[in-house]
Amino acid sequence: MPVPTVQARITRGKKTIAAAGVPFELPPAAERRERLGGVLSVIYVIFTEGATATSGDGLLRPDVAYEAVRLARTLAALLPDEPEVHGLLALCELTAARFPARTGRDGSPVLLDDQDRRRWDYSAIRRGTAALAKAASRGLGPYGLQAAIAATHAAAPSVEATDWDRIVVLFEALGRVAPSPVVELNRAVAVAMSSGPAQALAIVDELIAADRLPGSHLVPTVRGELLARLGRRSEARAELELAARLCANQRERSVLLHKAAMLH
Repeated sequence: MPVPTVQARITRGKKTIAAAGVPFELPPAAERRERLGGVLSVIYVIFTEGATATSGDGLLRPDVAYEAVRLARTLAALLPDEPEVHGLLALCELTAARFPARTGRDGSPVLLDDQDRRRWDYSAIRRGTAALAKAASRGLGPYGLQAAIAATHAAAPSVEATDWDRIVVLFEALGRVAPSPVVELNRAVAVAMSSGPAQALAIVDELIAADRLPGSHLVPTVRGELLARLGRRSEARAELELAARLCANQRERSVLLHKAAMLH
């Protein structure tokens, strides 16, 4: 959607609110829980777009992501007894902590295997870990579980030393409370690290058979990586080239094409 269209809609919305005399205030306690899920979803979507841009020539949109972090902090201050608010804040802090190491000086993506973990923001990791502890007070919900996965990454000195078995278990729990094909795809990645690419490929192929993520570049990206690890180079190259065609982010597309070229 063009930026002017969005701006015009926001302006109309503001005028409608002003004309109706709707006060800007915290809703009554009885209404908060009903509204909270929608608010958390919006902040999550904003942060996700900032953490990995869906289109354009930049991998990250830090201004967007940090605005979501600000909103999550504000919400946590307003609703300190809501575990999932702290879960979302923890997820945002722990994910944003890796931003400094996720791109090179020229803006090119740096994969997790190659990141200099000394560049991670350990103050953000401490804030995220503290928020996760608050989220866990009454059991972890979907955002808290995702934060726990991010915390497991943050605690590891390297990809190889990461507790992948724990991450698999956390993704399984997430799949029970908030099932989605993206969760299954991420579980497949964790399974590949924990138990090998063959088991993970079976999970991905089930997603494809069920047509659960049509048109997404994520499925051929993961499938290509798994096939490459299994030594099926020509199939892997075809999958990565397909992923590049489907990917709207120029930086991400360049990484996929480079990986495909390395398999010639």
